Amino acid sequence: MISAVYRSVTALSSALGVVQETVEAATQQAGEAAHAVEETHAEEWGTDTMIHHIVDSNEWEFAPFGAIHLPEFPPFHIGGLEVDLSITKHVLFLMFATSLTIFTMFMAARASRRLDAGEKGPRGILNVMEGFYLYLRDDVVMANIGHGGERFVPLIITLFFFILYSNLLGLVPWGSTATSNIMVTGALAVVAFFVVETAGFVALGPAGYMKTIFFLPPGLPGWLKPFVLLIMTPVELVGKFSKIVALAIRLFANMLAGHFVILALLGLILTYGGLNPVGVFAIFGALALGLLVMLLEIFVAFVQAFIFAMLVSVFVGLIRHAH
Repeated sequence: MISAVYRSVTALSSALGVVQETVEAATQQAGEAAHAVEETHAEEWGTDTMIHHIVDSNEWEFAPFGAIHLPEFPPFHIGGLEVDLSITKHVLFLMFATSLTIFTMFMAARASRRLDAGEKGPRGILNVMEGFYLYLRDDVVMANIGHGGERFVPLIITLFFFILYSNLLGLVPWGSTATSNIMVTGALAVVAFFVVETAGFVALGPAGYMKTIFFLPPGLPGWLKPFVLLIMTPVELVGKFSKIVALAIRLFANMLAGHFVILALLGLILTYGGLNPVGVFAIFGALALGLLVMLLEIFVAFVQAFIFAMLVSVFVGLIRHAH
């Protein structure tokens, strides 16, 4: 009897040992699987994935519903320059921003005509647009350019609204921020450069404009002038181009950085999210921080459009009253 009980206890202990080993093996396999899933999520949501959501492409993605392939045209050559007029995602959203800017200016002009005709003043959104227009005209353009600045009002206000819409369109679902592309901001900066230099040439005349490049302080002795020209001319040229480069990089960097922060926060959900305390905290924490950054991005969109318009006005005013 005792030997039978002993054999039963021994068999039970062996069975419990097998069960314990099975549980440990299953736990180890589950941990390895979870670790593999985390590594897969990290690989899926890395730098390359975030860049894919930001850079330009020939497709307009409507995840998870698919994508629209945008029209492509064969490039042609002008001398050694290859020109490709295919419609890309950023080009498409530049068209949207252009259409919204034209619509805004049209509605503002119509409201202005009604006001001049003695009808009721604009209300609602038109009243907001009128407030923007008056502030930009009086406190930005005219305050920085001075006499004759009214000729630059349409251009600078158009730049403001165009950049503003380009910034905001990247914050809507399936949208894209064209101003996060350095080629777009560079083109805007080139337009500003020609406006500034042309304004200076017209206001100062050929001789006065050349003094903005070959600058000589009054009262210098003749023997010192060549040395001053040798030093100051490169400085003046660098100053002309550095201001425009700063315009392009400031707008590009601010819009690109904001999108990277939002994508990085959303990536925390895929990397650490799960049905555990840490995973739940990661999900809700990333969503809360993402919402906060989105609200900050709306503010940055307005600020960057305002800064671009303000600096163009400042540069025009400076060169028109140079030295």
